[in-house]
Amino acid sequence: MVSIVLASHGRFSEGIKESGQMIFGPQEDVEAVVLTPEMGPDDFRAKVLAAIDTFSQKEQVLFLVDLWGGTPFNQISKLIEERGGEDWVAVTGMNLPMVIEAYGDRMGMDTAKEIAQAIKPESKSGIRIKPESCDIEDAASVAAAPASVPMGAIPEGTVLGDGKIDIAFARIDTRLLHGQVATTITKMVNPDRIIVCSDAVAHDDLRKSMIEQAAPPGVKAHVVPIWKIVEVSKDPRFGDTRAMLLFETPQDLERALEGGVEIKDVNLGSMAHSLGKVVVTNAVAMDQDDVDCLERIAARGVNVEVYKVPADSHEPLDAVLKKAKAEIAAQK
Repeated sequence: MVSIVLASHGRFSEGIKESGQMIFGPQEDVEAVVLTPEMGPDDFRAKVLAAIDTFSQKEQVLFLVDLWGGTPFNQISKLIEERGGEDWVAVTGMNLPMVIEAYGDRMGMDTAKEIAQAIKPESKSGIRIKPESCDIEDAASVAAAPASVPMGAIPEGTVLGDGKIDIAFARIDTRLLHGQVATTITKMVNPDRIIVCSDAVAHDDLRKSMIEQAAPPGVKAHVVPIWKIVEVSKDPRFGDTRAMLLFETPQDLERALEGGVEIKDVNLGSMAHSLGKVVVTNAVAMDQDDVDCLERIAARGVNVEVYKVPADSHEPLDAVLKKAKAEIAAQK
């Protein structure tokens, strides 16, 4: 796996490393190197070399640096020139989308050069303006684009693909579409659409709007009530759709299953603590109703794995439910 050095003036690289870990999980062979006011160029260079020396993979190293032309970049650039070749590569303008993209890409790419070429577009697409009317570049591109030809609704009964929606990933998560889902998991699943399945959110215009705007570039997000996802799962017009489904509660998931939505595997990501619930893991709290519901879901043959991000260890549902039952019994 390609090793990564995060380099910056001040503590910026340490902070972005911590933020990346919150979203993508702990990362091996990633080091933050900072330039502090009392350090000289040679001191910084020594720290970079010391960081590289800790890596299990020293041949392929990607440097993510804050500024082109600053001391961190200049010293790293000299190291790259001295080494020669293309197995050590630096990219400047480091931001969080860039770091997250690099973490994901190094799971499937073998060289620093490949990752450097892949992360540049993602880094740019992470720069967005709210409200959208303030984004001059986007407004200009929309104005310049030719008017689209209205296609109309796909006629009922039309069969696309194999006539069956591809549910590539399903997750129970109180927070629904947030950073870990929008970056880490979306890149892993590569869906066409993210569908939030919740009656409560579907009737909450503010939450619905926030979720739709939180979708990562290139992926559409929708919020639908449970009855609608049941309907969609049986509609052959969605046969060409690869979807990621997000459920706010296990009860919502159970209702979808009862309606005929075919889901074989589910990730239990988070369940928020509230009055009457016991803390089971650092991300999951349950009450007896949740325990009973998850047991019924498992009894349907659905495989439920408990983890926040893919890099975390996957806990078996049985162990989590056993702990929940013990905590609930202790409360009585």
